Amino acid sequence: MYLVSGATGNVGGEVVRALADRGLPVRALVRSAARWKPVEHVEAVEADLDELDTLDPWLGGVEAAFLLPGFPDMPGLYAKLREAGVKRVVQLSGSSTETGDETNAVTAMMMGTEAAARESGVPWTILRPSGFMSNALRWLPLLREGDLVRAPWGDIAVACIDPFDIAAVAVAALTGEGHEGAVHRISGPRAMLPAEQIAVLARVLDRPLRFEGLTPEETRAELEATMPPKYVAAFWNFYVEGALDESPVYPAVEEILGRPARTFEDWAEAHADDFR
Repeated sequence: MYLVSGATGNVGGEVVRALADRGLPVRALVRSAARWKPVEHVEAVEADLDELDTLDPWLGGVEAAFLLPGFPDMPGLYAKLREAGVKRVVQLSGSSTETGDETNAVTAMMMGTEAAARESGVPWTILRPSGFMSNALRWLPLLREGDLVRAPWGDIAVACIDPFDIAAVAVAALTGEGHEGAVHRISGPRAMLPAEQIAVLARVLDRPLRFEGLTPEETRAELEATMPPKYVAAFWNFYVEGALDESPVYPAVEEILGRPARTFEDWAEAHADDFR
């Protein structure tokens, strides 16, 4: 049995589908099983990893698990998996871990997550992806109103990765050999600016879409309206102070999967209906 956290999210959902497509038994952790659409080979169960006791009924028979980062008690979560006899965990992390800056709230969360994996006694694999292609979905409210997307970080190029590829690497590590103790730094095939992503969406959707970057003042105001101050400071550190560079392209996806990483064009075609 494979346990998957974040089963309704962009990455967790892809992990569930990739495992189920192989005919493997999946236990998908969700907040509300009543809202789950049945999938063959998948058992949807209610648990909240912010409250670890809710996981207890679902650990029986679990041999491997896929975990999102940043739950309040990551060491406690790993202890439960170890005590249940879980033999393998693939832990999602983030690229900022490589900066080692524990004063940055996002980086500190990822570093704490990775430390919990390393110290758990459970065989682990860590995935450090660049930004997700699916982050483009954050533009949906603007695209419902018109053809202009005004958003932060217009001058930041990121080698974004398709969550489909993150899941494929995760499943390779969950089901195959040679990944124990590995840290896989994964990215998409090329760095793109937001305006370049919008241009791709314009072609796919056949709309005259345009991108305009917010000013630093507008960006700051938007961040402060949507997240706690420590995360405002973290993203300001990443993208204004330049602490994080996700533009490099890494070969790990192709090396692990034996095929090229999917392009943003691939992602946009696959998710066109989400924008319509």
